[in-house]
Amino acid sequence: MNWERIEGNWKQLQGKVQEQWGKLTKDDLDVIAGKREQLAGRIQERYGIAKDEAEKQLKDWEKNSADLYDYVD
Repeated sequence: MNWERIEGNWKQLQGKVQEQWGKLTKDDLDVIAGKREQLAGRIQERYGIAKDEAEKQLKDWEKNSADLYDYVD
């Protein structure tokens, strides 16, 4: 997954992120602004999980979200 593309198209992808991690608020998504490290950190905070687990979830989401390319130019 190319995070530069995600960052550039963050507005279109926010819904997909929120589908996966429903505890993330709109304010969280605005602060994250497509930055991977910020997203991992917010997942960790909101779900009370370890950094390694947040990273694992994010990597799994990346692998399983081939349809993201439909949203990213």
